[in-house]
Amino acid sequence: MSYTFFFSAVLALLLAPGPTNTLMALAAAQKGPRRVLRLLPSELLGYLTTTLPLAALGNWLFERWPDVGVTLKVAAAIWMMYLAVKLWGVRLWGGGNAEVTALRVYITTVLNPKALIFGLVLLPVPVDAQFLPKLGLLCLSATAVALIWGLAGALTQVGKAGETRLRIAHRIASIWLALVSFALLASLLRA
Repeated sequence: MSYTFFFSAVLALLLAPGPTNTLMALAAAQKGPRRVLRLLPSELLGYLTTTLPLAALGNWLFERWPDVGVTLKVAAAIWMMYLAVKLWGVRLWGGGNAEVTALRVYITTVLNPKALIFGLVLLPVPVDAQFLPKLGLLCLSATAVALIWGLAGALTQVGKAGETRLRIAHRIASIWLALVSFALLASLLRA
């Protein structure tokens, strides 16, 4: 696969709304754009935690134990639903902790379906000469996209109605994460 195609595919996937992007936008909405900079290592580590083993062993693993893929999807769906409930409950129950933490970003990124695609489909096997350059391009792209989503989240705080927009952002993020969770579970039922 050419570098141009790889970069286009990676960028298209990363820019699409997803669980990690949602958390990065919320982090900036809650604590400003600098918060995204502090969370970037957690996101990158999350992607690496999933993509590196999958690039090396993923196809072999899923051929021998197809239930591993199902287990990953169920774990991802449960985690996203947990985040959705936490984000929704922060205002309903008056004090739930919906702060975006490094651990939440890491776990969400590890379970992010995009990481599965990067590791199983887009990245070549580690012995390929293009592996390291493409992995570097993936990391640079993930960083740039996280900053873009963080900027979008920070824009919710511009002006007088920042707190209201933050509450709305929590609700939207909660609904989006719940929809992603349901979509993952529905894909299991169709399979």
